[in-house]
Amino acid sequence: MQRKVALAAFPAAAGYALATWLPEAALQLAIGGLLLIFGLQWLRKAILRSSGHKAMHDEDQIYAEEVAAARNAGEVGAKGLDWFSFVISFKGVFLEGVEVVFIVITFGLSAGNLPVAIAAAVAGVLLVLVVGIAVRGPLSKVPENTLKYGVGLLLAGFGTYWSVEGLGVFTAGHESLEWPGADLAILVLIAAWYGLSRLMVRALRRPSAVVPTTSGS
Repeated sequence: MQRKVALAAFPAAAGYALATWLPEAALQLAIGGLLLIFGLQWLRKAILRSSGHKAMHDEDQIYAEEVAAARNAGEVGAKGLDWFSFVISFKGVFLEGVEVVFIVITFGLSAGNLPVAIAAAVAGVLLVLVVGIAVRGPLSKVPENTLKYGVGLLLAGFGTYWSVEGLGVFTAGHESLEWPGADLAILVLIAAWYGLSRLMVRALRRPSAVVPTTSGS
């Protein structure tokens, strides 16, 4: 309940503050920079795994270790609070929710229509839920590294797009810069990051190296 209240209160406060006090270009630069950092971290790991410099994950082993850690956290009485479960669930729900909130606010302020961005986010959640249930079988067979590779490309693409737009905050008018082709430039950026990452995989690849599987990140 606490995490839902915190996540519900945060968008209201953050949305009002960002829309009222922070220039749109500054918001794009900040959020774009964060997305770019996260995306490059995911891409770095995917490139290292694909090139044989980093071990692939063993998901079964990771799950077993997480279950063991949860069991070793201590038992909770009938009226006690399971702090381990509370912290884990709060962190997951709140942090992921905050990330979505900032993305939605950025899209909404960029388009000048925050309600439409919120409605689109809700529709996206419902669509992902339905599609996830429908294709959970085939999706579970996709290698973890491939999924993370794709997420890294998306984050890097959107991060680059917004970061460059946000550089307009340093101009005289403090207005966002415009990309040629507008939003279609995002597809070009994702393709460019993919091409660059494949070149790096080829340059770093170890032809005869065999890296053992591990549970580390």
